[in-house]
Amino acid sequence: MAKSGSTFLALLTGAAIGAGLGMLYAPESGEETRRKLGENARRTQDDLNKRYRETSSNLSTRAKKAKSDFELRLEETLSSASYKADEILSSLESKLEELRKQNSKFQKDRSEGNGSKSTASASDTGKGKKGAGATDNAVG
Repeated sequence: MAKSGSTFLALLTGAAIGAGLGMLYAPESGEETRRKLGENARRTQDDLNKRYRETSSNLSTRAKKAKSDFELRLEETLSSASYKADEILSSLESKLEELRKQNSKFQKDRSEGNGSKSTASASDTGKGKKGAGATDNAVG
């Protein structure tokens, strides 16, 4: 882009210097000099218009390519992200199922443990009463 700008500036500078020197050293009449200056100005304008169209077309092509590349990369990124999200969800679902099984086992073990502890504590309480009653009888 900077190269195009410096080329354009060099072109304008060259045209201005050339026109000025042409007028100073022209052996032709004023009318002939004006005609040549007019032709030179038209050629310069045509050249500038051509360069403008080329630059505009070039920029437009680059913009379209950049847009296309961006859309392709975006699609690839979204596809990859979607795939990874599916993997994560699958992994989380399997972990959740594993935790549910562990919780179920824990609840089952806990309820079995409470049932045997309740039975054991009731029998211990009964033994304690019998033992205390026997002691009371022996004393009394």
